[in-house]
Amino acid sequence: MKLSARNQITGTIVVVEKGQTTGRVQIDVGCGILITSSITNEAIDDLGLKAGDAAIAVIKASDVMIGK
Repeated sequence: MKLSARNQITGTIVVVEKGQTTGRVQIDVGCGILITSSITNEAIDDLGLKAGDAAIAVIKASDVMIGK
């Protein structure tokens, strides 16, 4: 699948936790870095996401905030 978003980071799913309507998916992208996404339970089911799967975090944002 081709996407216009240029920020695509590959990794491995380490956590899939479903809530009442939305779930949390964590992807290990290496070097101890985890990216966490909140998505619908329906999307988790449709994609068949489970721990150990290869996945891509696609980041499309118009603003990036930095704090220190």
